[in-house]
Amino acid sequence: MRELVFEIGVEEIPSAPLYAAIGQLKADAERVLGDERLGFAAVDVFGSPRRLTLRVTDLAEQQEDQTLRAKGPSVKAAFDADGHPTKAAEGFARGKGVSVADLERVEDENGAYVYAVIDRPGRPTIEVLPGILGGLVSALEWPKSMRWGSGETRFTRPVRWMLALFGAQVVPVNFGNVEAGRITYGHRFLAPGPIEVPTAAEYDLACRRGFVVYDHTERAALVREGIEAVAAEAGASAVVPEKVFAEVVNLVEWPTVGVGRFDEEFLEVPREVLETAMQSHQRYFPLEGPDGTLLPAFVVVHNGDPARTSPIVSGHERVIRARLADAAFFYKEDLARPLESYVAALGSIVFQEKLGTLAEKVSRIESLTGRLAALAGVDAGVTAEAIRAAHLCKADLSTHVVIEFPSLQGVMGRYYALAAGESGSVAAAIPEHYQPRFAGDDIPVSHAGRLVSVADKLDTICGIFSVGMAPTGSADPYALRRGALGIIAIVLGGLDITLDEAIGAALDGYEGALEFDRQSVGESVREFFTGRFEVVLRDRGHAYDTVEAVLAVASDDLSDARARCEALTAVRASSDVMDDLSVAFARAKNLSAPELGTAADPSLMGAEEAALADALADAEQRASVSLAARDYDSALGVLAGLRVPIDAFFDSVLVMDPDEELRRNRLRQLNRFVALFERFADFSRLAG
Repeated sequence: MRELVFEIGVEEIPSAPLYAAIGQLKADAERVLGDERLGFAAVDVFGSPRRLTLRVTDLAEQQEDQTLRAKGPSVKAAFDADGHPTKAAEGFARGKGVSVADLERVEDENGAYVYAVIDRPGRPTIEVLPGILGGLVSALEWPKSMRWGSGETRFTRPVRWMLALFGAQVVPVNFGNVEAGRITYGHRFLAPGPIEVPTAAEYDLACRRGFVVYDHTERAALVREGIEAVAAEAGASAVVPEKVFAEVVNLVEWPTVGVGRFDEEFLEVPREVLETAMQSHQRYFPLEGPDGTLLPAFVVVHNGDPARTSPIVSGHERVIRARLADAAFFYKEDLARPLESYVAALGSIVFQEKLGTLAEKVSRIESLTGRLAALAGVDAGVTAEAIRAAHLCKADLSTHVVIEFPSLQGVMGRYYALAAGESGSVAAAIPEHYQPRFAGDDIPVSHAGRLVSVADKLDTICGIFSVGMAPTGSADPYALRRGALGIIAIVLGGLDITLDEAIGAALDGYEGALEFDRQSVGESVREFFTGRFEVVLRDRGHAYDTVEAVLAVASDDLSDARARCEALTAVRASSDVMDDLSVAFARAKNLSAPELGTAADPSLMGAEEAALADALADAEQRASVSLAARDYDSALGVLAGLRVPIDAFFDSVLVMDPDEELRRNRLRQLNRFVALFERFADFSRLAG
């Protein structure tokens, strides 16, 4: 067994595609080596800006031998009456690379067939590797690929060299116009020349000599340690978003960390603006003091000569000074006008070509916010705040700062609203209306924020459905699924509205502006929400059939449906109660005839029928009280209590009596029984 090292040297690869390639190359290598019958101890893949490295530990020197048995035609088809081989036998043998004389005859339950036994002795690994490694490189998938030079080969960036060593042997791999050898290249600035690697085991040492930390995991640890060390030295802590950190790790091969500073006057600009300028544009990490306030300093991770950290940091200080000066100018320019004045500019921004401008959308959001507030029973003060927030919620999209930093939409709206004298509640609702922005994100805290958030998302969903652009498959360009899940989270978080009324109110906003089938669109939107809600309930631990049973009768009120699922899930954990419920319902459901109605004639009832009727009357009264109070544990207890009278009914009464009048009357009793159960859920959908 020997170690294999395969390095693909390239121009600088962007961070996100590099992480994806690391994962794909590892999975592909493990699969292909297994397919090729090559044993190994471990496959590891590493990445840095200028290289992808595959390392296979204890790779076998030779493939395992293999014996294959291929089934061919039946004996009757393979040989004629005189025992001579037919063309079918000859063709089969030729295709498998054996002689007809070597074909075996095997009889099983399906008859007698010929088999070819093919021995495939293992080849030396060094002979197999060129095809394997070349195939792995070609199979790598990139979001964008390019050609370079005069060739047709494509890769994410130009391939400049390849190293392929199996122990001390060079593996002759070709890709494009590059032939693999035993040469690697070090850090672009610190060791730019070629470095010879005698054996795969010496690859680590060669990279160290070349000032390259090729292991991204080790590099991440070094970067984090460096950030923490310089921050501690400055008596501060660094703000390190994981997304920015992961990107920085793949921007350097020999990480060095330094601290830069900027003028304190820039701290007058909102913190979010400064952090966005430093992190998103420059990949710096801001520093904050022990009290959590932002300091006029930042951490920079660079790829240059560690001995030149001071002048390198000075260069970064000049860059960030210009960035922050621009941001400060934009902020002051925006503050020169009240936020209200930016609303008119939304008329020149297209929301969606068939649904008009952002100004038109804001008008619909305002109206819908008021309607939702009325449906939820919100008081007049909160309603007024919500409508005002809806009016201003998109205004910052036409401000200088948000045009420069789109991720700050809503955030800047809050600052500008406060500066213009708007109430704190109105200002807070502006950024909140974008929440939740992703799975697991917080829902808005304020009532106003919740109302505007639902109005915004629901307007988009209903509008896109109205123009026939509902999500299909994995395509969801307007993020409607995320919007629906956000609405569901907000409603479950305490906004007391029902789906049908909310959807109807949203569709009202498009009446007269669009031509659409209101009933069809409304049903489609409702089904869309129900599908998302099913997923939410299952993710919360409810069985699929529990969810189906409840949503069959109670999908309009989401909070109510959740409470029913919770009660039914709890009851299903109790076998005795659930057995009473399921048996009682099933016996009645199997014979019920809904078309006959539920009005049974007491004068036609015997003793057991009358007893069931009395039990039903009592249960209906008690269940109504429990259902109205949403005391679903109590409601299920009432339903389970009908097991005894329904069993007695079936034991003493012939439901399908030859007398049609009696039969119909008894079926009406069962219909009444089933109807009571279905006020809670459709128990017929439960698997057991």
